Amino acid sequence: MVTIYDIAKQANVSAMTVSRVINNTGRISEATRARVKQVMEELGYVPNSMARSLVKQETKMLSLLITDITNPFYTTLARGAEDAAKRNGYKLLFGNSDEDYGKERDYVDMVLSTRVDGVLFAPAGDASADHLRLLQRRGVPFVLLDREVPGIAADRVLGDSREGARRLTEHLIELGHRRIAMINGRQDVSTARLRYQGYLEALKLGDVPFDPSLVHEAGYTAADGVELADALLSAPEPPTAVFAANNFLALAVVRGLRDRGVRVPDDVSVVCFDDFGETFVLDPFLTAAQQPAYEFGSLGMQLLIERIQGAAGAEPRNVVLPSRLVIRQSSKAL
Repeated sequence: MVTIYDIAKQANVSAMTVSRVINNTGRISEATRARVKQVMEELGYVPNSMARSLVKQETKMLSLLITDITNPFYTTLARGAEDAAKRNGYKLLFGNSDEDYGKERDYVDMVLSTRVDGVLFAPAGDASADHLRLLQRRGVPFVLLDREVPGIAADRVLGDSREGARRLTEHLIELGHRRIAMINGRQDVSTARLRYQGYLEALKLGDVPFDPSLVHEAGYTAADGVELADALLSAPEPPTAVFAANNFLALAVVRGLRDRGVRVPDDVSVVCFDDFGETFVLDPFLTAAQQPAYEFGSLGMQLLIERIQGAAGAEPRNVVLPSRLVIRQSSKAL
């Protein structure tokens, strides 16, 4: 294996000079720099990026930690983050917490041991605060994606969950529905709280009485929504419409209702937050509050790189991306 000492000997310079050429540091004449680079090329020398990182205290590696890589929202978000990282000369490590705090902590420990330069972090919930404070104590920059965590001041790229939920519920009210169920995520997740607030606001503005028996809490995964169809249909007065707080919950509800002979939307309308996108569904069916998933990843990555490079100010930055109401076949006038 060719070393910097081999290059130094053939170029008739010191090993320190070769190191400075490789890392582009120090004052070296252009003639010397050109001679060293020519020898490097002749010998087929490939710089050791890990060794350079130890000198510069950077690895050019970033981490993206999300909650569910199987969800098309996060899959598209990850692509946006990866593209932005690559444009800026960084490589990206992926982690998937599955909405599980224990698994999330394992990935945080991996991030710390790998010495990445920063983390793009979609937290599992409010208890992620302990993990984020650990990153802060270790001096690892991070940007929060999709969800905020109380007590944690950081750059954030969020969706307008409250407004999107309000518009989805208003859409159902405009179609004549007054028995509108909500299938929500856990209340220790900021998006679940905000979407619940939007749902309540729409009911109040539409003069629709709130019935707590129509609100059901689950996780944000498809498995969490499997039993929800029975809960919806067993109510004394079943709903005529369902607002699901994310796409996987909506899919589980639609499947559950169909398995029980309930037609969507003829018998029950279903709307949801987040979309599947044309890449994942040949014939999009669900009425949805569509978020710009790719921009979540690319903007979050840009904020993170600016923070790492010292180009950001001291105050945390907050970017809120609006959703777009896309009306399809799953919602119908009562």
